[in-house]
Amino acid sequence: MTIRAVALSFMCAAVLCGVVYFNDAVLFQNMCIGNHMPMVVFGGLLLIVLSLNPLLHVISRRLPGLAWLRPFRAGELFLFMALMLPVCAVPYSSLFRMLPRGVMLPHHFAKIDQSWKLISADKKTFTPATELLPRRMLADAEYNDGNALLEFLQGTPVPPGREHISWDMIPWGAWVDTLSFWLPQFMLIWLVLGSLALVCHKQWAENEHLPYPIVQFTRAMLPESGRMLGAVFRNKLFWVAFLIVFAIHINNYLYVYNSAYLIEFQRNIDMRPLGTLFPAFMRGGGASLCTIRVFFTAIAIAYLVQTDVSLAIGFGPYIFAVVGGILAGYGYSVREGTLLTPNIMNGWVMGGFVGFFCMMIFTGRYYYLNAVKQALGLRKTSETTPGSARAMRLAAVAFAAFVLNLVLVGLDWPLALLYTALIVILLLVLGRIIAETGAFHLCPGLYACTVFVGFMGEQSLGPVAMITLSFITCIMMHDVREHFMPFMVNALEISRQGALPRNRMLLLTVLIIVLGMCIAAPITLYWSYDRGINWLDGTSTVLVPRQAFMSTIPARNSLMAQGTLEQAMSARGLERFGLVKPKRPYVLAFAATFVGVMLFSVARLRFVWWPLHPVMFCLWPHYPGLMMASSFILGGCLKIIVTKYGGSRSYLLLKPLMFGLIAGDMLAGLTVILSGAVYYFLTGMLPKTYWVLPG
Repeated sequence: MTIRAVALSFMCAAVLCGVVYFNDAVLFQNMCIGNHMPMVVFGGLLLIVLSLNPLLHVISRRLPGLAWLRPFRAGELFLFMALMLPVCAVPYSSLFRMLPRGVMLPHHFAKIDQSWKLISADKKTFTPATELLPRRMLADAEYNDGNALLEFLQGTPVPPGREHISWDMIPWGAWVDTLSFWLPQFMLIWLVLGSLALVCHKQWAENEHLPYPIVQFTRAMLPESGRMLGAVFRNKLFWVAFLIVFAIHINNYLYVYNSAYLIEFQRNIDMRPLGTLFPAFMRGGGASLCTIRVFFTAIAIAYLVQTDVSLAIGFGPYIFAVVGGILAGYGYSVREGTLLTPNIMNGWVMGGFVGFFCMMIFTGRYYYLNAVKQALGLRKTSETTPGSARAMRLAAVAFAAFVLNLVLVGLDWPLALLYTALIVILLLVLGRIIAETGAFHLCPGLYACTVFVGFMGEQSLGPVAMITLSFITCIMMHDVREHFMPFMVNALEISRQGALPRNRMLLLTVLIIVLGMCIAAPITLYWSYDRGINWLDGTSTVLVPRQAFMSTIPARNSLMAQGTLEQAMSARGLERFGLVKPKRPYVLAFAATFVGVMLFSVARLRFVWWPLHPVMFCLWPHYPGLMMASSFILGGCLKIIVTKYGGSRSYLLLKPLMFGLIAGDMLAGLTVILSGAVYYFLTGMLPKTYWVLPG
């Protein structure tokens, strides 16, 4: 650990948090982060290793007295990656993409959508649906005579002679109250998850020997001791794969601008005509799976993990489509209603995640029990991660603070406690998945509120509790593609492999995240008020602000029509559980995948030949699974062929080839992002979109 490595990390984190929103929301091009293998971070690592280090080597030979200009060593780059990954959770998808739009735009939809006018019990007055939510959960739309909302939508008018607004033109007062609720909540849940990641780390890395494929790639890119480059850079297969992939992406990117002069390398193969032969498959949503999509990083990751993992992630969406189509033939729609409706698909995902958590706890029960005893002061042992006792206590305090904040805004304590426990379970499993599978694009639809609506019913929750849980889910759980937990899990393993001091690294991680928030929050509001809303991003501008209301308003109207609205509104605390009325299809779907995970886990432990990992039940029905299914099948089948006919030696010989595929994607992605920014500043026009990885 050196001062210059820490300084480089903090400087890069500040730049990252300052430019991500502009790149992703204003330029609307290839996302800087976008998933748990952020191209700007891994591409930046490659630039340091391949460009900056050779330059520093030349300088240090000519100026040997300047020690701070020597090439970066592996330990310094381990530190750089271990700090940069957690801060990637801050600037966009999992926080500042959803938060400002999610807490301001409901006021806009309440003004333009008549269905958001709620009739009172006496049927004489109407109130906006936003009145159902606790006031602190929404921004103040009426601040500055309503201009806080209007300028957020359309952009703030600037004085003549200026192109951009000044900082004092942002209506800060409209945001202080809501951000003072949401930002501490994000920090508290991240503190809980980071502490639990530390507790679980030894069990996952040393006892269960999970592969951490993303960390494998990171380590392979770092220089060896006494050398400027790592061994992989002396392997011809690496360079062949790297150069081919990089050339394909650059050619395709240039094709977007010059289609008359270049030929595009097709990465998609359209097989949709074959779908007509399988009507059940098509009824279940199989149309998108009829296109074979080639993502080189996904192929490489599939090769690096166990075969049953690759095949489960690859074939899972196809199995889901068939099962969904069969159910649709009997009149059961698996996607009925809105995203937050307790439908069959949401029941499948939630049951899979909870079942996966139960099996994870069961297989590591001895370790986790010792960790709990150690945290309670009942036993001292060296079998757990050093510092796990303090981490468990810190997690408990942060957990209690998170629950208390929910209670203070009006949520009943039993619901606040159960909801917080559920989202911790879901996100802990998300971290486990990244360590075991390397599935870097994780967005499986973790709509935790559906568990409460599905198992308790609307009349038990009441519209206020229902919309509160749904809104928290939209803001904090809707898009977990850049969530903190998987980043932290990989960062801890990078720290372990780099032999970095744990306590110092944890302190630096907290500081760099706070720095990122302090930069990303004002930058996000600045560009929001400077440019107005980019409606092209329908997820954050339409889905997130509306989903909680779209599921709650019909439920409230139904309760009113049944004459049970007053009873549902008056229920408090444990009284709610006396009104429980579960939704049968959701409960059965939840139970089916819960049992499926158990059976697959037992079969995997019992039979060596068992072909599918239980992670299939967690990742199968949503967008990332649909996009990357074919690539994971290709990577898994390639591994089967290589190991069958070449053995373990051939498998190891081809690993540099796989690292080259990933490196080509990462550096090409960074090149596309930088080129788009240069194009914008030179021409004043938005760059054309080209996606290296799924958008």
